[in-house]
Amino acid sequence: MGSVRKQIDGFGVGMMILLCAVWGLHQVAIKVAAPDIAPIMQIALRSGISAALVAIVIACGWGDFSLRDGTLRPGIVVGILFSAEFLFIAEGLRFTSASHMAVFLYTAPVFTALGLHCFLPAEKLHLRQWLGIAIAFGGIATAFTGGTLSDGFSSRMLWGDFLGVLAGAGWGATTVIIRCTSLSEAPPTKTLLYQLVAAFVILLLYACFSGQSAKISMTGTAWASLLFQGVVITFASYLTWFWLLRRYLASRLAVFSFMSPLFGVTFGVILLHDSVDVFFAIGAVMVLTGISIVSRPRPALQVAG
Repeated sequence: MGSVRKQIDGFGVGMMILLCAVWGLHQVAIKVAAPDIAPIMQIALRSGISAALVAIVIACGWGDFSLRDGTLRPGIVVGILFSAEFLFIAEGLRFTSASHMAVFLYTAPVFTALGLHCFLPAEKLHLRQWLGIAIAFGGIATAFTGGTLSDGFSSRMLWGDFLGVLAGAGWGATTVIIRCTSLSEAPPTKTLLYQLVAAFVILLLYACFSGQSAKISMTGTAWASLLFQGVVITFASYLTWFWLLRRYLASRLAVFSFMSPLFGVTFGVILLHDSVDVFFAIGAVMVLTGISIVSRPRPALQVAG
C-alpha cells in the first residue's frame, strides 16, 4: 500500500518558493550561454553531469537502483517524456525569448491536473478547476493570436511559444506517470536517474544528428551555465521536487508553481532585456490565473489528510 500524501505545510511552502526561484532562472541560464553552446547541447551535457552526481549519491548508500521493483518500464517512459520536454525547451529557446518560454512551460500543472483527473480518483477535477483550465487555455490563445496582431509579430517566436506549450505538456505527463506507477514509491534518486540518463543519450544523439554539436566554445559563461544547470537545477532542485512529491499531494504543491513563470519573466526582463507586449502580458496573466485556480484544492478537502 502506498504512503499517504499530506497537505502542504510551512516547510513545503518555503521549499516550493525556493525551487520556483531557481527554476525561474533556468531558461535565462540556457539563453545566456546559447551563443557559446547550443541549448540542446547544454541540456544534454548538464544531464550527463547530473546523472554522474546522482550515481555517486546512490553509490554512497542514499537510495538504491534495483530493477526488481517494477520501475524499469515506467522509468523508461518518464525518461523519454523528460527528454521530449527538454527537447521542446531547447528548440523553443532558439526562436522565442526566455520570458515567453517560462510562461508557456509552466502550463504543466494544467496538464498534470487533467492527467491525474483521468487516472487518480483522489485528484478528480471539480467545476472551479475546469473553469481554471478554460482560463489558462484562453490565455494561451490570447498570447498566440494576439501576438500575430502586434507590430513585432514573428512566426519564429510563435513556433517557439508553441514548443513551450508542448514542453509543459511533457512535464505534466511526466508527473502523472510518476504519481500513477510504481515510481511514486521509488527513491527520488532512482526516478531522477532514469530521466537524466535518457536525456543525456537521446538529446546528445539529437544534437549530433541535427548538427548542433559542432560549435562549442567553453567560455566562462558556458561553464557557469552548465554547472548551475547540472548541479543546482537538474541535480539538487529535481531531487528536492521528487522528495516533496513523495510527501505532499501533487495538486497542493502545484498551486505554488505559478510563481516560477513570474520569476522567469522577471529575470528575463532584468537580465536579458526581454520585451513583453500587451497581448503576451494579458495572456500570461490569464495563464497564471488559470493555473492558480486549477491547483487550489477545495475547502472540503483541506480536512482530509
